[in-house]
Amino acid sequence: MNAVRSDAAVSNDGSLYIAHRKVYPREVTGRFNRLRVAATIALLGLFYGLPWLQWDGRQAVLFDLPARKFYIFGLTFFPQDFFLLSWLLIIAALSLFFFTALAGRLWCGYACPQTVWTEIFVWMERWTEGNRQQRMRLDQAPWSLQKVLRKSGKQALWIAFALYTGFTFVGYFTPVRTLTDSALTASLGGWELFWVLFYGFATYGNAGYMREQVCKYMCPYARFQGAMFDRDSLIISYDAKRGEPRGSRARSIDPKTKGLGDCIDCTLCVQACPTGIDIRQGLQLECIACAACIDACDSVMDKMNYPRGLVRYTTQNALDDKPTRVFRPRIVIYGSVLLALVVGFGVAVANRQLVEVDVLRDRNALYRRLDGDLIENVYTVRFINKDTRDHALHIEARGIDGVSVDTDRELQRVGAGEVVSVAVRIRAPRSSISGGRDIQIVARSDDGDLEARSKARFIAPVSQ
Repeated sequence: MNAVRSDAAVSNDGSLYIAHRKVYPREVTGRFNRLRVAATIALLGLFYGLPWLQWDGRQAVLFDLPARKFYIFGLTFFPQDFFLLSWLLIIAALSLFFFTALAGRLWCGYACPQTVWTEIFVWMERWTEGNRQQRMRLDQAPWSLQKVLRKSGKQALWIAFALYTGFTFVGYFTPVRTLTDSALTASLGGWELFWVLFYGFATYGNAGYMREQVCKYMCPYARFQGAMFDRDSLIISYDAKRGEPRGSRARSIDPKTKGLGDCIDCTLCVQACPTGIDIRQGLQLECIACAACIDACDSVMDKMNYPRGLVRYTTQNALDDKPTRVFRPRIVIYGSVLLALVVGFGVAVANRQLVEVDVLRDRNALYRRLDGDLIENVYTVRFINKDTRDHALHIEARGIDGVSVDTDRELQRVGAGEVVSVAVRIRAPRSSISGGRDIQIVARSDDGDLEARSKARFIAPVSQ
């Protein structure tokens, strides 16, 4: 397979650093552009719409850090469920490996937040400053009233959109309706205001100015993608055997009579590239697989009455006229492990305990002697209700003959998503225990559907 290469940081004189040249991506139309636009609309719709969605009288997706509760539709997660987040991150990482080995950088081209928000910022730039040629002329022109108005309009749209992005981000951690009321009354909290401005500024800088520089120099994915590709990975490639030697010609001329390939050297593929590379130079780490070059080249091929696919999604083996293997060892291994992790995650979420019990001993006294030759230990029992409905819990102890439980109330009602602590006094006959012994404190719902238990240590004097 051709090595993944980059010439972005090497100048003509051989120095390692060159001044940044602004990239003016050309607007293209085609099947992949339509797919990219659909992905952008869907992903941004989810991001901006989810905070406003209500579920059972509360925000559907809310990460309530002060209360240490995380609501995702009908599920409520607590810090005790942190292992599920780790599990989910492992699934995301393995998914990246699997889909990269199978189909290249689809994530970068269609779903990466940097790509999605840059797409929106470029749309706003085109709307205020015009197409590629108009933007280039505007930047080179001296300052005038028209230039000030166009640039100011673009900046106003960028800043407003970036601030609303920061506002929406904070809306995942502070209820967005409460946040809206605070914003309208100019009473945003300090931390909320900070994160609105910080996330808004990050969006403004990354999508408005840095753009391809994030993909080229900041994103680590571009650096290790070559290790995940093989000769059967689906990548965007230029068919050099068909396209070379390149050269301009009239549409009516048969290129074979001139000794030319199908590439007319129009450079539209370069102009359409959001990272400013020339796909004809081979696979490069700056390529984000957005397929803009494919749409640009296909439109030229249509005009020239040549077959499409001079630039296309393909594999290195296909370019070398060799068979492409989809099911190969790394794909089978990645896919099997990924499937096992996804199934396991689903089972873990579906079967997690909806009510949990944590027990903490009273440290002030190991035990107490009571009338009737009883030994008493005091505990603080904390109930965590992860269910979407309230539960009345009955507490009992197991592990010692004759053990009994004394609380202020026989049934402890715990609301949906609530954490309730209660003092529990456990008593056992002196004759039933000597020294320390492990017991179980059990919480059962009054309807018998749920049961949770936790181990505790019961302390008694040692028999003489």
